[in-house]
Amino acid sequence: MRDFVHRHVLHNFGIKLLSLALAVGLWLAVASDPPAEVAVDVPIVFRNIPENLEISTENIPRAQIRVRGPQRVVRSLQPADIYAEMDLSGMKPGERTFDLTAQHVHQPRELEVIQVVPNQFHLMFDTRLTRQVPVHPRAFGNFAPGYQIGRLEANPSSITISGPRQRIEAVQAAITDPIDASGTMDRATFVRHAYVSDPLVQVLTPNPVRVTVIMEHTPAGTGR
Repeated sequence: MRDFVHRHVLHNFGIKLLSLALAVGLWLAVASDPPAEVAVDVPIVFRNIPENLEISTENIPRAQIRVRGPQRVVRSLQPADIYAEMDLSGMKPGERTFDLTAQHVHQPRELEVIQVVPNQFHLMFDTRLTRQVPVHPRAFGNFAPGYQIGRLEANPSSITISGPRQRIEAVQAAITDPIDASGTMDRATFVRHAYVSDPLVQVLTPNPVRVTVIMEHTPAGTGR
């Protein structure tokens, strides 16, 4: 009996005791930190977009990532801790449908991705085009009898825009924010921004535009 105890119980007793303590500690840690789940709404990050290529889809989807893991990790999540990433290397103009899976998600190692919504999304691509378009000022107002707006002058008279080719080609001009020139008798200069309403078109020269409102006198009984 003594040999049995010595051989099976006391042999490497310190190592066995340490293993038991580690097992108990791990069990206590798990028991005190139960698993939890959370759904996080994140943008899709696009990497390696080819030069001179633009995403021409106006509403790019976001991804809802559901993860599971220790409650302490879930509670301490920060917005930048989880994101979906898509590699666009070699992409060309046209339409493309992408699968979105757990393999595209970056998350802390303690967490497991259990759901990705949507699991597919569709994008359109176009070549990038840059060109200049004229600036069309806008003005209105109440003026003294016999006076009306004669002409509007913009300085600069054009701005540079950039974006997907088809969207850029559809732009005829940029317009300014409306100008209330009420009370102007001769001329007056106002500072306004020029813009293009298409959200995929970027203004590369966003400096304010100086708009000069030049009045003209109309004979009594005439007017436009």
